Amino acid sequence: MPTLFATSDLHVTHEGNAEVVDTIQPDGPEDWLLVAGDVGEQVPAIMKTLKMLRDRFAKVIWVPGNHELWTTDRDPVQLRGQARYDELVRRCREIDVLTPEDEFAVWEHGSEPLTIAPMFLLYDYSWRTPAAQGRPLSVAMDQAREAGVICTDEYFLHPDPYPTRQEWCAQRLKVTEQRLQQIPADRKTILMSHWPLHRHPTEPLYWPEFAMWCGTTETEDWHLRFRAEIAVYGHLHIPRSTQADGVRFEEVSLGYPREWRKRARGPVPLHRLL
Repeated sequence: MPTLFATSDLHVTHEGNAEVVDTIQPDGPEDWLLVAGDVGEQVPAIMKTLKMLRDRFAKVIWVPGNHELWTTDRDPVQLRGQARYDELVRRCREIDVLTPEDEFAVWEHGSEPLTIAPMFLLYDYSWRTPAAQGRPLSVAMDQAREAGVICTDEYFLHPDPYPTRQEWCAQRLKVTEQRLQQIPADRKTILMSHWPLHRHPTEPLYWPEFAMWCGTTETEDWHLRFRAEIAVYGHLHIPRSTQADGVRFEEVSLGYPREWRKRARGPVPLHRLL
């Protein structure tokens, strides 16, 4: 029986992570792998890693995280925003890695078929602390700045051609929702995104201000509306399994070396979903 695995937040350019990522192997030749974003920041490293994983697994499905969307001076690919995303999708297709722009794959190796829906959604700063709810975004930003937790996206994740990240997020929500509505109504799903669909996974964050960069209230019922068997995500670097409304939420991140070295079990680059 084939196995469905998942991983995220491999951050292969961080010293120590590439060696861990190289240990990722399937159990058998028919296993699939979901990659929920943040492979790296530079296009050559991202594609090299995805190609390696595709050579090992029967099918690889990828969604971008915020780090793939950064445009930094060290990257030979200087495209920004939507153009950068489009280029990553083009390169994934060249190596037979599925993306949010491709036809949804169906996992048919369980008690019933499950449509795997990879989603690129972003965030819109709506997950704020109680003190910042209903107030201008500048208030929430000032609060985060005082806590010292301004996300690096503010410097490197450009929303071009959209004026703001919020507007890019709104466009991604619209496009994705339309695609999800086309899944047959009697079909359950595996919803896969970099940012969690529901806010509850952000509860353990040491700095609650950081939740602004972690998702949007617009998706808080998607796990129910679109019949999720599992909601797979990364981003938070808090790998764990939780539930909301009876639906499994799986955080499948590896994280940074400084994080996994503190854990008794060490690095866990691969998570078994089904």
